[in-house]
Amino acid sequence: MIDAPERPRRNRMRLAVAALAVIPSGLLTRADLPLPGIVASYGGDTLYATLVYLLVALAWPHWATWRLGLVALGACYAIELSQLIQAPWLDALRGTLPGRLVLGTGFLWSDLTCYAVGVSLGVALDLALRWRT
Repeated sequence: MIDAPERPRRNRMRLAVAALAVIPSGLLTRADLPLPGIVASYGGDTLYATLVYLLVALAWPHWATWRLGLVALGACYAIELSQLIQAPWLDALRGTLPGRLVLGTGFLWSDLTCYAVGVSLGVALDLALRWRT
């Protein structure tokens, strides 16, 4: 019987460093910097999904990449769809800086595309971090 090749293990330290690099990058897309329009408009949402992927990978490093991607994308989509709910307590939470950063403020169809791109970027980053020279 032929043994299946062992999957390269995720290094949590590398994932954490990548996540810590994504956070300020995403926040900078929301700053009043002279960025190209597409980066200013969609960069933050894309990097948000990349961060979600990295956090899911940190939490469950032994999961298959496809599973991490589906969970991250599902979480991003659920949070975006939750923006259609206008409960007073939820709106109050979204009125705080942490609530606004995590939950967003208003539903946009374009965010769903950004999340797919961002999770794909997270998958690519994850694979690059596991690649052995």
